[in-house]
Amino acid sequence: MSDALLESHLPDLERVHRGKVRDLYAVDADHWLMVTTDRLSAFDVVLPTPIPGKGRILTAITEFWMRKVERELGIPNQLTGIPLEQVVPDPAIRAPLEGRSLVIRRLEALPVEAVVRGYLIGSGWKDYQASGAVCGIPLPAGLELASKLPEAIFTPSTKAAVGDHDANIDFATVVETIGEERARQVRDAALAIYAMARDYAAERGIIIADTKFEFGVDANGTLHLIDEVLTPDSSRFWPVDQYAPGHSPESFDKQYVRDYLETLDWDKTAPGPELPTEVAEQTAARYREALERLTRDA
Repeated sequence: MSDALLESHLPDLERVHRGKVRDLYAVDADHWLMVTTDRLSAFDVVLPTPIPGKGRILTAITEFWMRKVERELGIPNQLTGIPLEQVVPDPAIRAPLEGRSLVIRRLEALPVEAVVRGYLIGSGWKDYQASGAVCGIPLPAGLELASKLPEAIFTPSTKAAVGDHDANIDFATVVETIGEERARQVRDAALAIYAMARDYAAERGIIIADTKFEFGVDANGTLHLIDEVLTPDSSRFWPVDQYAPGHSPESFDKQYVRDYLETLDWDKTAPGPELPTEVAEQTAARYREALERLTRDA
């Protein structure tokens, strides 16, 4: 795993944020440099074992979806097209950042995660078992684990700091947090992006069970798609040919890691356990397959 990047180091730029996966650096008054590392978080804990090549895969998938969303739905994003060498001119410093770094617009991130679910899994399944609803949205009785929902639902969550856990919230809480007009705009954008991506991915043998988006606004208040989009980190990707309700399907995402961690005597608090080499390599292979399927013949 010598080629894996667990943490970036840029001596000439100020690091303004270190997230679960991404490191953010100040470039100038209008731009940041976003570096996607090979860190992996599970149950909101950053694990000590990197997944080789993961950051480059996530960056490629995010760029692909952002351009597709802007082209087909007219929703702008954080991309600038400014080349990395313009902000990191030293070749030696730039080398480990190639393919995993984007010069992006400085935008004000909204303090909510825009989660969309098309299938009943994860925390949504737990909510449904307890209340028959997800984030206050009532669902039909008798649904099974991984059941397809009658229609996709917007089930937002808080945006937790590193080491904390996101918490599901209802739409009313989103309205209280960012205002009714902005809340409706975020919900409608998230549902529209999910619907477009769901249909596209299905043609390539992938079910997008659920996903989360982040949005930001510019000085004029225009909504932009930011951070990462429809990646194996932010979504559940299931193979169409292995799907059946009643059990959690195999996936092209980090569910493989979650399933492994569930077999350990670990309380899901930091520090997280090291991953065996086989688990890291199998996870990387799943991420690569997601990229290949999504971008093939695109």
